[in-house]
Amino acid sequence: MDREYIKAKLANLPEEPGSYQMKNKAGEIIYVGKAKNLHNRVNQYFTGVHDFKTTKMVSEIEDFDFIVTRTETEALVLEINLIKKHRPRYNIQFMDDSSYPYIKLTNEEWPRLTIARDMKKDRKARYFGPFPDASAARDTQKLLQNLYPFRRCDKMPDKVCLYYHMGQCPGMCQYEVDPAQYRSYTEKAVSFLNGDTAGVRQLLEKKMMDASEAMEFEQAMEYRNLLESISRITRESQNIEKVHQSSFDVFAWHAERGYIAVTGFLVRRGTVLNKEFRLSPLYGEAEEEFISFLLQYYENHPKTRLFVPMTMQEDEVKELGEVLGCEVSQPMRGYKRRLIEMCTENAKKQLDLKFDVVEQQASAREEALKELDALSGQPMRRVELFDNSHTAGTFTVSALVVYQDGLPSRKDYRLYKLHTGNSDVDSMKEAVYRRYFRLLKENGQMPDALLVDGGWTQIEAAKEILDALSLSDTIRIMGLVKDDHHNTSALMDTDGQVFDIPKDSALFFLLTRMQDEVHRRAISYHRKLRSKAQTSSVLDEIEGVGPKRRRALLKAFGGFGGLKKASVEEIAGIVSEQIARNVYEALHEE
Repeated sequence: MDREYIKAKLANLPEEPGSYQMKNKAGEIIYVGKAKNLHNRVNQYFTGVHDFKTTKMVSEIEDFDFIVTRTETEALVLEINLIKKHRPRYNIQFMDDSSYPYIKLTNEEWPRLTIARDMKKDRKARYFGPFPDASAARDTQKLLQNLYPFRRCDKMPDKVCLYYHMGQCPGMCQYEVDPAQYRSYTEKAVSFLNGDTAGVRQLLEKKMMDASEAMEFEQAMEYRNLLESISRITRESQNIEKVHQSSFDVFAWHAERGYIAVTGFLVRRGTVLNKEFRLSPLYGEAEEEFISFLLQYYENHPKTRLFVPMTMQEDEVKELGEVLGCEVSQPMRGYKRRLIEMCTENAKKQLDLKFDVVEQQASAREEALKELDALSGQPMRRVELFDNSHTAGTFTVSALVVYQDGLPSRKDYRLYKLHTGNSDVDSMKEAVYRRYFRLLKENGQMPDALLVDGGWTQIEAAKEILDALSLSDTIRIMGLVKDDHHNTSALMDTDGQVFDIPKDSALFFLLTRMQDEVHRRAISYHRKLRSKAQTSSVLDEIEGVGPKRRRALLKAFGGFGGLKKASVEEIAGIVSEQIARNVYEALHEE
């Protein structure tokens, strides 16, 4: 990279909306983005700290181009078109090759019912669905073709075929057919596909009874099978709330630990037909990646009313609607808001599941340990990780978690109530000293490595203590380095060397799980101490309440919260009326 050339080019970028294209040595476009302000956005790539992917991409940039647009909406359209054209490898590609099946009613003189996945090839046809899978679509198609004699042949033959002789085709290729009669078949099929199955059920039930009375049991059984097909097809749709008969899509996302999960529900006539889900490493802003997903998704799916979370910015919602050419809004209450919340919760659960599954897979753990061994240059079978927590220097605690062969060893976890103030460095020193001084004293099992949740300052603090205890040669120290999204992106050793960790690697998942575990332990212990201290301080100041009565009150009402909700009469059931009044007044003082 010619840094002088890039620097001069960055300084002269216009402060206008547009799209930018990063290029490598071969002149290939490796990333496409859009910006409200080209100058500010493009300059961000070459300043500050970035995650692994962005850092790697910037290292490959030899030049960049840009296109100024009048509005950010035009920039958004241009961005997605350039991504479709060049398929840059650093742009997240959410789309896969799968698409849901639809029933297609062709736009011909004698329409046919077929199964279709690509709606771009024949835009004049009518499409119904999507269906949960190809089997459901084929069952529905077969049912309608048994009910109504639709034309079956792709190209009109010279004479009738077997379907005509079976009574499943009118035979318009050889005989005259009443167009009005055939049109009535299509209208009834459309009505059925739009959800009106009652008329068809009544007709089949009548035919089944008539056939039974006429002793035509085989025919009656065919009608019964058709009725069962309707019931089965109807059951395959999850009916969320029947009072809402409209059709729309809802999409939401959840971003955490360097990944983004996007979930959507496709609602047709008040029934959720399908759930969409995508999971991908997150390299930029979550909202921008969410919008990118929607633009790619609706390239291959029909557009309808779209509802998105309230967390999106209003101008982004407006521009998205203009680009998609459909109504996009943010429900504030009611059924659609509940669906948005369901989407968000589903996305969170799916993202958590991803990490849980990777942790439990033996092959993934082995791969993660191999990667960690390679980075550290030594076996890392037993790893310990510290994290601290406090509130303005009070109730300072530290938590220690231990991982043996990639799995948590909970019996070895430790919690420390620290005596230092709000200095993270001093807290780290105290926790490390207390841990390893005791192991030395008791001849306990030493870890292969100590991971500190921080950068260089935390590494120095831990190293100072281990040097004092003559353990630096025994325990390898490494620090977890976070990116500007506060996600783990690299490891740093005691020499300051940084080892990038790809977000799709097994090691990334292992380290993220370890970091979440120790952070959760530290926060929980800190909150427990703070809550206990706050409760004790209030009750200890009440006249007539000693340790014994305090325990009795908290036990009787299930804790401080329950005690505060209790009336004087309820409290008097545990202590005297005067003390009960003192307790009530103390807890409800303004």
